[in-house]
Amino acid sequence: MTKISKPVINEIEYTADGLKRFAENSVNFNKDIRKYLLDYPTVYIINNKVKNDIYSVYIGETSNIIVRTNQHLISNEINKELAELENINSASMFVVGHEYFNKSLTLDIENKLMHYLSSIDEVDKIYNRRTNQQNKYYTSEYFEDIFSEVWKELRNKNKTLFPLKSIIEDSALFKASPFHKLTYEQISAKNRIYSRVVKSLEDDKIGELILVSGEAGSGKTVLMSNLFYDLKKELAKKIQSKEEVEVYMLVNHDALINVYKQIAKKLDLTSNESLETVLKPTRFINNIQINEPADVVIVDEAHLLWTQGKQAYRGKNQLHDLLKRARVVIAVFDANQILTTEQFWEKDEFEKIKSMSKKNDNYIFLTNQMRIDAEEQTVDWIRNLVDNQIVLNIPNDDKGYEIKIFEDAEKMHAAIKEKSKDQEKGISRIVATFDWEYVDKRKPENEEYWMVKDKNFEIPWNYQLKPTNKSIKYKDVSWAEQPHTINEAGSTYTVQGFDLNYVGVIIGPSVKYRDGKIIFDREASQNRKAKQQRTLKDGSKEYLADFLLKNELNVLITRGIHGLYLYAVDDQLQEVLLKAQQGELENG
Repeated sequence: MTKISKPVINEIEYTADGLKRFAENSVNFNKDIRKYLLDYPTVYIINNKVKNDIYSVYIGETSNIIVRTNQHLISNEINKELAELENINSASMFVVGHEYFNKSLTLDIENKLMHYLSSIDEVDKIYNRRTNQQNKYYTSEYFEDIFSEVWKELRNKNKTLFPLKSIIEDSALFKASPFHKLTYEQISAKNRIYSRVVKSLEDDKIGELILVSGEAGSGKTVLMSNLFYDLKKELAKKIQSKEEVEVYMLVNHDALINVYKQIAKKLDLTSNESLETVLKPTRFINNIQINEPADVVIVDEAHLLWTQGKQAYRGKNQLHDLLKRARVVIAVFDANQILTTEQFWEKDEFEKIKSMSKKNDNYIFLTNQMRIDAEEQTVDWIRNLVDNQIVLNIPNDDKGYEIKIFEDAEKMHAAIKEKSKDQEKGISRIVATFDWEYVDKRKPENEEYWMVKDKNFEIPWNYQLKPTNKSIKYKDVSWAEQPHTINEAGSTYTVQGFDLNYVGVIIGPSVKYRDGKIIFDREASQNRKAKQQRTLKDGSKEYLADFLLKNELNVLITRGIHGLYLYAVDDQLQEVLLKAQQGELENG
């Protein structure tokens, strides 16, 4: 195994005098340091402390750090975004060199630095926002190790600007970043979508639907974030007939919309128009006229769109209304994550839009499962539990993914707490099926909190406990990222669209095991949005709980990247899960 040498990092004052001193002092560098900083390609990070510990950052790469920095300092025309940086006196610049640096590797390092730094609360703005991932090249096999060494050395110089990698990697902002290195499948999908968008705008079409599907964890949000970023930054250059192209990101999910708003703010993707760039579907529909359609609308988690009127929305189907108000709609749809009656699609209606997109070659299905870091047989066990409603013997997983059944919820909570103590192992949380009462915006009559309870164990539902550190504002931070939520139970509405390292699922009484099959009992559920009847288009009413409660279970048990812990309230389900853990099932 090749030992990766440490990078060479020099911090200089980002001024003409600072650059002059760096150039003059370079004659005193030893031969290798001089070579790696002045003769090889380098990566540089210009940073300014705007206020307290809040930074603005510019990241770049160059084959000549002296010439490039001079260009930045002398002429704002080189990059107008640097003007803001130059107005602040505390600017400094880290120059990073390494013996393995070549053009492709420095571009990858630059991209990954943007990924990490744009995910940090202390970084207010990132400049020079290029997505420039490289494919295979000489030294690419050393890229991850070299980046880790670069980050470690930068962290030695400024722990606020360069916190622990593991802390950053756990943030929802990091996981939804447009700077992720895409898989070949995602790149292919992105290129296909991009070319379809360009053609549709050039042909001046209205209501072109591009439908993207794939199961939970197939990388849909990362793909949409990357596409959103590139469309906002590059699309206008591709359409000769338009000086400006409107691109909106719509999400019907409070926590996820906050993540996209942070991305848009940090990367300067916000619009100058009166309507925000990132917003909820109802606000978009109510503000965009049919005779003045927007250019491109991306809808992440489109299965959360409403298919009936509700609150401020007076229409019948939000997707249909979006298609009337946009030239192109890119919708990410997973029918297995529909959770409420108001999101339900009748089969013929959904097949109609699916076939419409297929007919136009606008249907894309992502097959790779990227969240659960497990062997295929482990993923199959989870899919059998949900899709086929059968319990098989739990397989051994050579990749280390852990499926564990606990004898009681308290022991499972203790195990999740242990996992969560180690920052290197990431965020782990308890979640539960919606089988215990919870009413938003009011307290229960005889207790302080709405609780999830079983036998001697009880834990408050999400968003009820107060932060232990009151000096930190958690307004834009996802539920799981808040430290005190280790003592709460999350719901599908809290964790949908987010990853956890280990997830502990309390399977409540609405999920039972009878006659060799998992069944769903709507009478045992407290999820009114899933258990109530839905009026169908023919006027009949139908219970959809079997479909919706199955989806609820699906969302919860597919959150864990490295492990899934389970405890079932139903005695028969708990018994068969414990047998499956011991490999005692005949059908296994």
